[in-house]
Amino acid sequence: MWKPVLKGIIVAAAVALSPLHAGAADVVSVGSVDATSANLWPFHIAVKNGYFDAANLKIDLVFAQSNASVIQQLAAGSYAVAPTAGMVDPIRAIDKGAPVALVRIVIQSPPYALLAKPEIKKIEDLKGKTLIIGGAKDITRIFTERMLEPHGLKTGDYDYVFAGATSARFAALKSGAVDAALLTVPFNFYAETAGFNNLGFTFDYLPDMPFAGMAVNRDWAVANGDVLKRFLDCYNKGVAWFDDPANHDAAVKLQMEVSKIGQDDVEKAYAFLRDKNLFEPTGKVSKRKVGNVIDALRDLGDLPAGFTVDRLVLPGVTQISD
Repeated sequence: MWKPVLKGIIVAAAVALSPLHAGAADVVSVGSVDATSANLWPFHIAVKNGYFDAANLKIDLVFAQSNASVIQQLAAGSYAVAPTAGMVDPIRAIDKGAPVALVRIVIQSPPYALLAKPEIKKIEDLKGKTLIIGGAKDITRIFTERMLEPHGLKTGDYDYVFAGATSARFAALKSGAVDAALLTVPFNFYAETAGFNNLGFTFDYLPDMPFAGMAVNRDWAVANGDVLKRFLDCYNKGVAWFDDPANHDAAVKLQMEVSKIGQDDVEKAYAFLRDKNLFEPTGKVSKRKVGNVIDALRDLGDLPAGFTVDRLVLPGVTQISD
Protein backbone atom coordinates (compact mmCIF):
# COMPACT_ATOMS: atom_id res chain seq x y z
CA MET A 1 0.00 0.00 0.00
CA TRP A 2 2.89 2.36 0.60
CA LYS A 3 4.17 2.25 -3.00
CA PRO A 4 1.31 4.29 -4.57
CA VAL A 5 1.59 6.82 -1.75
CA LEU A 6 5.35 7.16 -2.25
CA LYS A 7 4.87 7.41 -6.01
CA GLY A 8 2.32 10.18 -5.47
CA ILE A 9 4.74 12.09 -3.26
CA ILE A 10 7.51 11.82 -5.88
CA VAL A 11 5.21 13.00 -8.68
CA ALA A 12 3.95 15.90 -6.58
CA ALA A 13 7.50 16.93 -5.77
CA ALA A 14 8.51 16.75 -9.43
CA VAL A 15 5.55 18.92 -10.43
CA ALA A 16 6.36 21.44 -7.74
CA LEU A 17 9.93 21.70 -8.98
CA SER A 18 8.98 21.91 -12.65
CA PRO A 19 9.66 25.32 -14.31
CA LEU A 20 6.04 25.35 -15.45
CA HIS A 21 4.95 25.33 -11.82
CA ALA A 22 7.76 27.41 -10.34
CA GLY A 23 5.52 30.45 -9.96
CA ALA A 24 4.13 33.10 -12.26
CA ALA A 25 6.30 34.02 -15.22
CA ASP A 26 8.25 37.26 -15.04
CA VAL A 27 6.65 39.82 -17.34
CA VAL A 28 8.99 41.85 -19.56
CA SER A 29 7.48 44.87 -21.28
CA VAL A 30 9.10 45.26 -24.69
CA GLY A 31 8.80 48.30 -26.96
CA SER A 32 9.72 48.49 -30.64
CA VAL A 33 8.95 50.16 -33.95
CA ASP A 34 7.21 48.47 -36.86
CA ALA A 35 6.14 44.84 -36.45
CA THR A 36 7.13 44.05 -40.04
CA SER A 37 10.80 45.07 -39.79
CA ALA A 38 13.39 42.33 -40.32
CA ASN A 39 15.40 43.92 -37.50
CA LEU A 40 13.21 42.04 -35.03
CA TRP A 41 13.83 38.67 -36.67
CA PRO A 42 15.90 37.11 -33.83
CA PHE A 43 13.40 38.38 -31.27
CA HIS A 44 10.47 36.82 -33.14
CA ILE A 45 12.49 33.60 -33.41
CA ALA A 46 12.97 33.56 -29.64
CA VAL A 47 9.23 34.00 -29.17
CA LYS A 48 8.23 31.42 -31.79
CA ASN A 49 10.71 28.79 -30.62
CA GLY A 50 9.58 29.10 -27.01
CA TYR A 51 12.89 30.35 -25.63
CA PHE A 52 11.19 32.97 -23.47
CA ASP A 53 8.59 30.48 -22.27
CA ALA A 54 11.34 28.04 -21.29
CA ALA A 55 13.05 30.83 -19.33
CA ASN A 56 9.80 31.58 -17.48
CA LEU A 57 9.42 34.97 -19.17
CA LYS A 58 6.19 36.45 -20.48
CA ILE A 59 6.72 39.04 -23.22
CA ASP A 60 4.41 42.05 -23.43
CA LEU A 61 5.26 43.52 -26.85
CA VAL A 62 4.05 47.03 -27.75
CA PHE A 63 4.73 48.96 -30.97
CA ALA A 64 5.25 52.70 -31.33
CA GLN A 65 5.32 55.04 -34.32
CA SER A 66 8.96 56.05 -34.01
CA ASN A 67 12.15 55.05 -32.27
CA ALA A 68 12.16 58.36 -30.39
CA SER A 69 8.78 57.43 -28.92
CA VAL A 70 10.10 53.99 -27.92
CA ILE A 71 13.02 55.57 -26.04
CA GLN A 72 10.75 58.11 -24.34
CA GLN A 73 8.57 55.29 -23.05
CA LEU A 74 11.64 53.26 -22.09
CA ALA A 75 13.01 56.18 -20.08
CA ALA A 76 9.63 56.66 -18.40
CA GLY A 77 9.54 53.02 -17.34
CA SER A 78 6.61 52.04 -19.57
CA TYR A 79 8.93 49.58 -21.33
CA ALA A 80 11.68 47.54 -19.73
CA VAL A 81 13.52 46.62 -22.93
CA ALA A 82 13.81 48.07 -26.43
CA PRO A 83 15.34 45.13 -28.36
CA THR A 84 16.12 47.02 -31.58
CA ALA A 85 16.55 50.62 -30.44
CA GLY A 86 18.44 52.79 -32.89
CA MET A 87 21.72 54.14 -31.60
CA VAL A 88 20.99 57.87 -31.78
CA ASP A 89 17.93 58.18 -29.57
CA PRO A 90 19.31 56.17 -26.60
CA ILE A 91 22.56 58.15 -26.72
CA ARG A 92 20.71 61.47 -26.75
CA ALA A 93 18.44 60.32 -23.93
CA ILE A 94 21.37 59.22 -21.79
CA ASP A 95 23.14 62.53 -22.40
CA LYS A 96 20.05 64.27 -21.01
CA GLY A 97 20.10 62.09 -17.90
CA ALA A 98 17.49 59.49 -18.83
CA PRO A 99 17.77 56.17 -16.94
CA VAL A 100 18.58 54.20 -20.09
CA ALA A 101 21.51 51.88 -20.83
CA LEU A 102 22.89 50.00 -23.82
CA VAL A 103 23.33 46.28 -23.14
CA ARG A 104 24.00 44.87 -26.59
CA ILE A 105 24.72 45.75 -30.20
CA VAL A 106 21.99 44.19 -32.36
CA ILE A 107 22.82 45.21 -35.93
CA GLN A 108 26.47 46.05 -36.45
CA SER A 109 26.21 47.96 -39.74
CA PRO A 110 23.27 49.97 -41.13
CA PRO A 111 21.15 47.65 -43.32
CA TYR A 112 19.63 50.43 -45.43
CA ALA A 113 19.42 51.13 -49.12
CA LEU A 114 18.53 54.39 -50.84
CA LEU A 115 15.68 53.71 -53.25
CA ALA A 116 14.56 56.25 -55.86
CA LYS A 117 11.99 56.73 -58.61
CA PRO A 118 12.78 54.89 -61.86
CA GLU A 119 13.89 58.05 -63.66
CA ILE A 120 16.56 58.73 -60.99
CA LYS A 121 19.58 56.68 -62.01
CA LYS A 122 22.34 57.88 -59.66
CA ILE A 123 22.81 59.77 -56.39
CA GLU A 124 23.81 62.96 -58.21
CA ASP A 125 20.30 63.04 -59.71
CA LEU A 126 18.86 63.71 -56.22
CA LYS A 127 19.79 67.38 -56.34
CA GLY A 128 16.61 69.39 -55.87
CA LYS A 129 14.60 66.27 -55.01
CA THR A 130 12.62 65.26 -51.91
CA LEU A 131 13.93 62.44 -49.71
CA ILE A 132 12.12 60.71 -46.88
CA ILE A 133 14.06 59.56 -43.81
CA GLY A 134 13.24 58.68 -40.20
CA GLY A 135 13.40 62.15 -38.66
CA ALA A 136 15.23 65.44 -38.51
CA LYS A 137 17.48 64.10 -35.74
CA ASP A 138 17.21 60.42 -36.65
CA ILE A 139 20.25 58.28 -37.41
CA THR A 140 18.87 57.79 -40.91
CA ARG A 141 19.77 61.43 -41.54
CA ILE A 142 23.40 60.71 -40.68
CA PHE A 143 23.36 57.66 -42.95
CA THR A 144 21.81 59.57 -45.85
CA GLU A 145 24.12 62.56 -45.65
CA ARG A 146 27.20 60.33 -45.42
CA MET A 147 26.01 58.63 -48.63
CA LEU A 148 25.30 61.87 -50.49
CA GLU A 149 28.36 63.91 -49.51
CA PRO A 150 30.88 61.89 -51.59
CA HIS A 151 28.67 62.57 -54.61
CA GLY A 152 28.84 66.33 -54.23
CA LEU A 153 25.49 66.85 -52.50
CA LYS A 154 25.35 68.83 -49.27
CA THR A 155 22.58 69.89 -46.91
CA GLY A 156 20.30 72.27 -48.75
CA ASP A 157 20.74 70.60 -52.13
CA TYR A 158 17.67 68.46 -51.43
CA ASP A 159 14.58 68.50 -49.20
CA TYR A 160 13.58 66.15 -46.39
CA VAL A 161 10.27 64.81 -45.18
CA PHE A 162 10.03 62.37 -42.29
CA ALA A 163 8.40 59.09 -41.29
CA GLY A 164 9.69 56.95 -38.44
CA ALA A 165 8.82 53.52 -39.82
CA THR A 166 10.35 51.97 -42.92
CA SER A 167 6.92 50.76 -44.05
CA ALA A 168 5.63 54.35 -44.00
CA ARG A 169 8.63 55.57 -45.98
CA PHE A 170 8.08 52.89 -48.59
CA ALA A 171 4.40 53.83 -48.82
CA ALA A 172 5.38 57.46 -49.48
CA LEU A 173 7.83 56.42 -52.20
CA LYS A 174 5.33 54.08 -53.83
CA SER A 175 2.63 56.77 -53.84
CA GLY A 176 4.93 59.23 -55.60
CA ALA A 177 4.91 61.67 -52.68
CA VAL A 178 8.74 61.60 -52.49
CA ASP A 179 11.56 61.03 -54.94
CA ALA A 180 13.70 58.75 -52.80
CA ALA A 181 13.51 56.88 -49.50
CA LEU A 182 15.96 55.25 -47.13
CA LEU A 183 14.59 51.75 -46.56
CA THR A 184 15.71 48.77 -44.54
CA VAL A 185 15.14 45.11 -45.33
CA PRO A 186 12.92 43.66 -46.65
CA PHE A 187 11.29 46.87 -47.92
CA ASN A 188 14.32 47.83 -50.01
CA PHE A 189 13.95 44.58 -51.96
CA TYR A 190 10.20 45.04 -52.17
CA ALA A 191 10.79 48.49 -53.68
CA GLU A 192 13.24 47.09 -56.24
CA THR A 193 10.65 44.50 -57.24
CA ALA A 194 8.20 47.38 -57.75
CA GLY A 195 10.61 49.07 -60.17
CA PHE A 196 12.45 51.58 -58.00
CA ASN A 197 16.21 52.05 -58.39
CA ASN A 198 18.66 51.07 -55.66
CA LEU A 199 21.22 53.89 -55.48
CA GLY A 200 23.41 52.18 -52.90
CA PHE A 201 23.70 50.59 -49.45
CA THR A 202 24.60 52.51 -46.32
CA PHE A 203 27.05 49.90 -45.04
CA ASP A 204 29.28 50.56 -48.04
CA TYR A 205 29.73 54.11 -46.72
CA LEU A 206 29.53 53.38 -42.98
CA PRO A 207 30.85 49.85 -42.35
CA ASP A 208 31.92 50.51 -38.75
CA MET A 209 28.92 52.43 -37.43
CA PRO A 210 26.41 50.24 -35.51
CA PHE A 211 22.83 50.72 -36.56
CA ALA A 212 20.85 49.30 -33.66
CA GLY A 213 21.39 48.29 -30.08
CA MET A 214 19.35 46.77 -27.29
CA ALA A 215 18.49 49.37 -24.68
CA VAL A 216 16.96 48.90 -21.24
CA ASN A 217 15.46 51.02 -18.54
CA ARG A 218 18.38 51.25 -16.14
CA ASP A 219 16.26 51.25 -12.95
CA TRP A 220 14.35 48.17 -14.09
CA ALA A 221 17.57 46.41 -15.10
CA VAL A 222 19.24 47.02 -11.75
CA ALA A 223 16.19 45.69 -9.91
CA ASN A 224 15.70 42.71 -12.25
CA GLY A 225 19.19 41.54 -13.10
CA ASP A 226 18.29 37.86 -13.34
CA VAL A 227 15.28 38.57 -15.55
CA LEU A 228 17.42 40.67 -17.89
CA LYS A 229 20.07 37.95 -18.07
CA ARG A 230 17.45 35.39 -19.03
CA PHE A 231 16.04 37.78 -21.64
CA LEU A 232 19.48 38.34 -23.18
CA ASP A 233 20.20 34.60 -23.21
CA CYS A 234 16.93 33.97 -25.07
CA TYR A 235 17.66 36.71 -27.58
CA ASN A 236 21.18 35.37 -28.18
CA LYS A 237 19.68 31.96 -28.91
CA GLY A 238 17.45 33.64 -31.48
CA VAL A 239 20.48 35.15 -33.23
CA ALA A 240 22.35 31.82 -33.22
CA TRP A 241 19.28 30.04 -34.62
CA PHE A 242 18.95 32.63 -37.41
CA ASP A 243 22.63 32.25 -38.32
CA ASP A 244 22.34 28.46 -38.66
CA PRO A 245 21.71 27.73 -42.38
CA ALA A 246 19.83 24.58 -41.40
CA ASN A 247 17.02 26.85 -40.17
CA HIS A 248 16.68 28.78 -43.44
CA ASP A 249 13.22 27.52 -44.43
CA ALA A 250 11.70 27.96 -40.97
CA ALA A 251 13.24 31.43 -40.58
CA VAL A 252 11.81 32.60 -43.91
CA LYS A 253 8.39 31.18 -43.09
CA LEU A 254 8.37 32.93 -39.72
CA GLN A 255 9.25 36.32 -41.20
CA MET A 256 6.61 35.91 -43.91
CA GLU A 257 4.01 35.31 -41.21
CA VAL A 258 5.11 38.33 -39.21
CA SER A 259 5.65 40.81 -42.04
CA LYS A 260 2.94 39.62 -44.48
CA ILE A 261 5.53 40.11 -47.25
CA GLY A 262 6.05 37.65 -50.11
CA GLN A 263 8.58 34.84 -50.01
CA ASP A 264 10.89 36.23 -52.69
CA ASP A 265 11.50 39.49 -50.80
CA VAL A 266 11.91 37.72 -47.45
CA GLU A 267 14.38 35.29 -49.05
CA LYS A 268 16.42 38.28 -50.25
CA ALA A 269 16.32 39.82 -46.78
CA TYR A 270 17.48 36.57 -45.19
CA ALA A 271 20.42 36.21 -47.58
CA PHE A 272 21.29 39.87 -47.19
CA LEU A 273 21.37 39.80 -43.39
CA ARG A 274 23.30 36.52 -43.20
CA ASP A 275 25.77 37.22 -46.00
CA LYS A 276 26.66 40.63 -44.59
CA ASN A 277 26.77 39.26 -41.01
CA LEU A 278 24.61 42.16 -39.88
CA PHE A 279 23.18 40.61 -36.71
CA GLU A 280 25.89 40.95 -34.05
CA PRO A 281 26.51 37.33 -32.94
CA THR A 282 28.42 37.70 -29.68
CA GLY A 283 26.14 39.97 -27.65
CA LYS A 284 29.01 42.40 -27.07
CA VAL A 285 29.51 46.13 -27.57
CA SER A 286 32.46 47.56 -29.48
CA LYS A 287 33.49 50.80 -27.82
CA ARG A 288 35.33 51.84 -30.97
CA LYS A 289 32.32 51.38 -33.24
CA VAL A 290 29.87 53.01 -30.84
CA GLY A 291 32.40 55.80 -30.59
CA ASN A 292 31.88 56.41 -34.31
CA VAL A 293 28.20 57.11 -33.65
CA ILE A 294 29.12 59.45 -30.80
CA ASP A 295 31.56 61.29 -33.06
CA ALA A 296 28.88 61.74 -35.72
CA LEU A 297 26.45 63.18 -33.17
CA ARG A 298 29.16 65.42 -31.79
CA ASP A 299 29.79 66.72 -35.30
CA LEU A 300 26.09 67.61 -35.48
CA GLY A 301 26.42 69.53 -32.23
CA ASP A 302 24.17 67.09 -30.39
CA LEU A 303 26.70 65.88 -27.80
CA PRO A 304 29.26 67.61 -25.60
CA ALA A 305 32.97 67.00 -26.13
CA GLY A 306 33.30 64.95 -22.94
CA PHE A 307 30.60 62.38 -23.71
CA THR A 308 32.04 58.83 -23.75
CA VAL A 309 30.84 55.29 -24.39
CA ASP A 310 31.18 54.50 -20.68
CA ARG A 311 28.06 56.55 -19.98
CA LEU A 312 26.00 54.24 -22.19
CA VAL A 313 26.78 50.83 -20.74
CA LEU A 314 25.36 48.96 -17.76
CA PRO A 315 28.18 47.71 -15.50
CA GLY A 316 28.03 44.01 -14.84
CA VAL A 317 25.69 43.43 -17.80
CA THR A 318 27.04 45.06 -20.95
CA GLN A 319 29.91 43.03 -22.39
CA ILE A 320 32.67 45.11 -24.01
CA SER A 321 34.59 43.67 -26.97
CA ASP A 322 37.41 46.24 -27.17
